[in-house]
Amino acid sequence: MAYWLFKSEPDCYSFEDLMGEPDGTTGWDGVRNFQARNFLRDSVQVGDGVLFYHSSVTPAAVVGIAEVVKAGHPDPTAFDPEADHHDPKSDPDEPTWFQVSIKGVRPIDPPLELPMLKTVAELTGMELLRKGSRLSVQPVSDAEWKTILRLAGDKPSKAKPRTKTKSQKG
Repeated sequence: MAYWLFKSEPDCYSFEDLMGEPDGTTGWDGVRNFQARNFLRDSVQVGDGVLFYHSSVTPAAVVGIAEVVKAGHPDPTAFDPEADHHDPKSDPDEPTWFQVSIKGVRPIDPPLELPMLKTVAELTGMELLRKGSRLSVQPVSDAEWKTILRLAGDKPSKAKPRTKTKSQKG
């Protein structure tokens, strides 16, 4: 399992929009950066965790958690002349652009705002916090994921030790 941060401008598509979908699921379409496309096509897998990030707002913030429910597949908006992200050079037989499908898990309330994230020592190496980083799909390390969840109020799970049943004792 891997972790990712997906950026979206909330006036285009917000975490509330995702949670408002009939099944809370959407295709993450419109990515037109080759590095981000490569992540979607080659690396993002079903079951991966996603931090949903609202960008181009003040303050920008991690606002929700989602999960990948369908791995990389051709982005249909590339082939649709009516779509905002249409690419007339993209060929359905050899697609250029890919998407994954994600399902909203839960909002982060209050959102984890960018200025606060910059003060967290455990996040100093996070791609999001690198000067000039603009990638819309970016990897998140296991340690960064855990730190974000802790900041969002999640408690670490404490698995109870398994006890043997009578049939297992022996």
